[in-house]
Amino acid sequence: MAQQPPDFGKTEIIADFPLKSMSRGHFLQEPPRFLFFTGKGGVGKTSLSCATAVRLADEGKKTLLVSTDPASNLGQVLDTEIGARPTPIAGADWLWAVNINPRRSAAEYRERVVSPHRGVLPDAAIAEIEEQLSGACTVEIAAFDEFSRLMTDDSVFSQYDHVIFDTAPTGHTLRLLNLPSAWKGYLESSSGNASCLGPMSGLKGQRQQFEDTLKTLTDDETTRLILVARPDKYSIVEAARTSRELAAQGVKNQWFVINGILEASKGDDDDEIARAMRSGEINALETMLPELRMLPRAEVRLASVSPMGVSALRNILQPGNSDQTEPAHNLADTYTSGTLSLSGLLDELETTTGIIMTMGKGGVGKTTLASRIAVEMAVRGAKVHLTTSDPAAHLDFSLAEGRRNLRVSRIDPLVETERYRREVMQQAGGQLDEEGRRLLEEDLRSPCTEEIAVFRAFARVVDEAKDSVVVVDTAPTGHTILLLDATEAYHREVSRNRSSVPEEVRLLLPRLRDARFTRILIVTLPEATPVQEAIDLQKDLERAGISPYAWIVNQSLASLTVSHPVLKARRASEFQHIRRVQEISPRMALVPWQNIDGCE
Repeated sequence: MAQQPPDFGKTEIIADFPLKSMSRGHFLQEPPRFLFFTGKGGVGKTSLSCATAVRLADEGKKTLLVSTDPASNLGQVLDTEIGARPTPIAGADWLWAVNINPRRSAAEYRERVVSPHRGVLPDAAIAEIEEQLSGACTVEIAAFDEFSRLMTDDSVFSQYDHVIFDTAPTGHTLRLLNLPSAWKGYLESSSGNASCLGPMSGLKGQRQQFEDTLKTLTDDETTRLILVARPDKYSIVEAARTSRELAAQGVKNQWFVINGILEASKGDDDDEIARAMRSGEINALETMLPELRMLPRAEVRLASVSPMGVSALRNILQPGNSDQTEPAHNLADTYTSGTLSLSGLLDELETTTGIIMTMGKGGVGKTTLASRIAVEMAVRGAKVHLTTSDPAAHLDFSLAEGRRNLRVSRIDPLVETERYRREVMQQAGGQLDEEGRRLLEEDLRSPCTEEIAVFRAFARVVDEAKDSVVVVDTAPTGHTILLLDATEAYHREVSRNRSSVPEEVRLLLPRLRDARFTRILIVTLPEATPVQEAIDLQKDLERAGISPYAWIVNQSLASLTVSHPVLKARRASEFQHIRRVQEISPRMALVPWQNIDGCE
């Protein structure tokens, strides 16, 4: 028996900020069949997509919730073990969930492509095909392949009123699928020069399915895209970039949701941390970019603890509800004793050469910490180069002003891609006829060309660490691991394009594996999902032969004094996560919360 849907009212405005020219309301007003949640890592996409699914189910709508996140914690949030087939969710009578594992899907997809050729082609040729299908694009295409099946399957239409996706397809994926050569048998007719279209080789029989999916994604009547951001500057900037990129691909039915707004609380005037948080939120929202101001907007308050289970998820979208809980006792001394400060951590890794890399889930503060580390190392007398390989990062170039021994740079994807295109056309294009050059030029317009170009620039930066300290702010977890995994296959990639393999590229992986040359600092927040994803990152690194040097738990309230009820509850919840980090890492630094414009 399905539960009676609660009375939610017409709109839900969670906080009242002094913003103008913004449409407010709820992103579930007249919801279409498909809803997609997207946004920078750490903004709360999974929590909001789960809460949305629970709410629709409570209204008696048969709802399917789908995760396409390789680091998904969908099962943890719903408190149910979820696999590759729809699983009923206890406590929500009309809700089912399915977890698409992109890496497993990529492996299965790769086997579907390769298996017809086993026993027909030589082993060396099979190995080359498998390597061609081992990169980031294969994971994206395999995930989209699974995703599109759900969107075009008649049984899904007949069984479910709504399908909710936690993590939408990226503009990168949609651009790739729109490349004409992807559907023209290019790989069969070419001599193997493709840098990106290899993953498309298994899709020839699914063109109609993909075209139908792309049509549905761009249909305002059937699809709504929900951009999620935190109330901080960089999260909002990233949401605006995503909005523009997807709108350019025709996905224009967009809503903007600001998640995690700290509500004012009676008697919290004396809480310096709460005042600073609210001030930062207001400043970030008042400087919102015009393209986001034009979108309909909803606001969701900051929860006192990460919502786990159906009952907690119901609280997220109910106006006026308070989930604040008081801590039973103060555990700060128990779990913060013996931890290092950031300065203490730098004392231990004192060095004048080598790589220092901040790595972790998006939104945990890698860029801010990389900047602080670079400045501190420069103050200590080291020659330092601070750079980022994250296209969404925002380094402060003024950090180098007045410091002769600190240089700040950014690997610019546009510049590096154009440089790489010219090189490939000069070296490989001269050996092709006019049709071959045209196809190669199109291949070099594919999104994966940018990844290869950035990868080469990353290798050049690492090479500088022979004579200085290079602090690298890396891209979010999944992208970084795929980048590192590509190292050994890179030789074959550039060889296919008939360009030479630079020495710095050949030496990159050995350098990353050398603990005396490279020090990996895993950055996390004292919350369940960031810690779990950081643990998964450490496992991936160790499988690649790379051992992290230390963990940094960032933006912690554990050592601070707070009186706001929500902040007190969040502070109390931190200690279980701090203890978990202590159990798996021999070296940990705890960095207190600071009032900064965003965490990236």
